Amino acid sequence: MWFDPANGKPDWSKAAKHLKRVDPVLGRIITKVGPCGLAPRRDYFVLLCKAIFNQQLSTKVAAVLFQRFRSMFPNQRPTPKLVLKLLSDEQNARRCGLSKQKTKYLLDLAAHFDDGRIPTRKLARMSDDEVIESLIAVNGIGRWTAEMFLMFVLNRPDVFPVDDLGLREGVRDIFKLKTRPGAAELKEMGELWRPYRTVATWYVWRRHLVNGCERTNGVPGA
Repeated sequence: MWFDPANGKPDWSKAAKHLKRVDPVLGRIITKVGPCGLAPRRDYFVLLCKAIFNQQLSTKVAAVLFQRFRSMFPNQRPTPKLVLKLLSDEQNARRCGLSKQKTKYLLDLAAHFDDGRIPTRKLARMSDDEVIESLIAVNGIGRWTAEMFLMFVLNRPDVFPVDDLGLREGVRDIFKLKTRPGAAELKEMGELWRPYRTVATWYVWRRHLVNGCERTNGVPGA
């Protein structure tokens, strides 16, 4: 269950209808962009490995290095046990461009999956806060990555990553603000979008991408 996309795609039409009703400005963006493309994933471990690779690297460089990493595994499918085995050899880590720090992060992630500290089969039933707490216990995974996991992998409907630069800049652009909103101001603005702040955020990002702005690296797009 670490590898495969989940079957089916959520119907976000109810969320879109609600957001159009409460926020006409965002509503116009929703109409222009079309249906929300968020769909659940089941390849939890692989996606979090990629999130670690993406840290502090350009998207293109990270993609090349991550592909080298995947090529070390049968069917290009990293598993916790194999990561623990292969990355214990420094040559394997160097082969895919991993620094000592990122190697440490991946080994810690693999250990958390292998011994059940990240309870793979229970994640879908855990609360947002419980999932975040479980993930940020891993070296190299912070709250932002955990929030991206909730949104793009588990498809939780009401996650609002107020520290995300792309979201802040997108809101500034869409609502014609003079300055980029801080976390507190953004949180207050986002109250209007409950209980579908995940979907609202997705539309803000899509609008931002259309305008030629690149998202921060992380779980999205894995």
